[in-house]
Amino acid sequence: MSNFAPIFLLWGFIGYLLGSVPFGLVLTRLAGYGDIRKIGSGNIGATNVLRTGNKTLALLTVILDAFKAGFGAWLAYHFVADTEFYFAGYALHLNVFTSLLTGLCGILGHMFPIWLKFKGGKGISSALGFLLVTYWQVGVIALVIWLVMAFTFKYSSLSALTAAVLVPFVTYLLAPPVYVFFYTIVVVLVIVKHQSNIVRLIKGQESKISFKKKA
Repeated sequence: MSNFAPIFLLWGFIGYLLGSVPFGLVLTRLAGYGDIRKIGSGNIGATNVLRTGNKTLALLTVILDAFKAGFGAWLAYHFVADTEFYFAGYALHLNVFTSLLTGLCGILGHMFPIWLKFKGGKGISSALGFLLVTYWQVGVIALVIWLVMAFTFKYSSLSALTAAVLVPFVTYLLAPPVYVFFYTIVVVLVIVKHQSNIVRLIKGQESKISFKKKA
């Protein structure tokens, strides 16, 4: 596996750079809302963009944030050789492994962008794009869980955490172990980034999603 280290480093770097583009911040500034970090939760993700009351901008942020990690994973899958190698007793394909690694690094880039002093988003949209590109069945199930929870309870964080916690179990039933490994890392990262939300949920202080347009 050490023979492939340069490939992993290169694609990991590409994935991180793609993921580190703060679309929520860029779009809200272009739309005249100023610095999104001074609005609502201070997060650069789509949920906080929605707090501006601009649903179109929030949707565009979701799409672009999902595109970041997903596009990196797609590129790696199609441009890295389909070479078989063994790791921890498992037969793996180089393009699949590199694709998963690149997508993971894209999520890390979104969560910890160097351009914003490593203070980025919580990775939900990027994680969804990553899942949809690398194993779409798991991605669709995670999206359905999020939608059901969001429209039922109106808490974005609760919806994201519920979907995230269930992802490894769904993946275990549907996909090879290498997907379980990478997806579990993503879930841990999502939970860590939602620590403050978990505290607010427990205290009953978490803000709900508003689908109404601001005046």
